[in-house]
Amino acid sequence: MSSSSTSQSSLPVSDALIRDIILWRKKKQSVLVLLIATATWVLMEVYHFNFVTVISWVIMFIVVLLFLWANILKLLGKDPPDMPGLEMSEQLAFETANMIRAWIEEGIRWMFRVSAEREWYVFAGTVAGLGLLSYVGALTDLLTLIYTGIVMGMTVPVLYMKYEDNIKRHGERVKGQARRFYDTVDEKVVKNMKNKVVVERKEEKKVE
Repeated sequence: MSSSSTSQSSLPVSDALIRDIILWRKKKQSVLVLLIATATWVLMEVYHFNFVTVISWVIMFIVVLLFLWANILKLLGKDPPDMPGLEMSEQLAFETANMIRAWIEEGIRWMFRVSAEREWYVFAGTVAGLGLLSYVGALTDLLTLIYTGIVMGMTVPVLYMKYEDNIKRHGERVKGQARRFYDTVDEKVVKNMKNKVVVERKEEKKVE
C-alpha cells in the first residue's frame, strides 16, 4: 500500500489526475467526463449537429453564465469574480507539454520494442490488433471510435484492477501455450529448412 502511494506521489500532477479519473478515484470528475463525451456523441451522431455549432453553444452558455454571475455579484454589492485566478499557471503548462512529449516518446519506444526487441507473438498480436482497429475504423466514423475509446478507457482499467489476478493467470497460460507452439514450429519447420539449406550448400560445394 505504501509503495503504491509513493509511486502516485512521484507522478506529476496532471498524470496523477488523469489516472485518478480513469480509475474512478475521483468519481465526480469521472462521471463528468463520461457525461460530456456522451452528450457530445449524442448531439453530433444522433441529432447530427455540426462540431462548430456544438462548440459555439458551449462557449455561449459559459459566457452567458459568467455574465449573469458577475452582474448578480454587482447587484449584491460583492466583489467581481477573480479573473486572474482563472489563468493557467506556468507550472501547469510546463507539465502538460512534458506529458505530451512523454506520450510521443513512449509511443516511439513502444513501436521499437514491439518490432525489434519483443518475442514474435507480441509482434503478431500487435499487428493483428492494429489490423482489427483499422477494420473497425473502416466500419465507423472517427467520433464514434473516440467515444468508444473513452468509454473503454473508463471501464477496462477498473475491471482489470478488480480481476487482475485472474487475468494474469490466464495471460500466463496463453503465453505458455504460445511459447510451446513457437518451439514446435521452430523445431519442425524452421530448423528443417535451415538443415536443408546447409545440405544443399554442402552439395553445391562438392559439385564445384
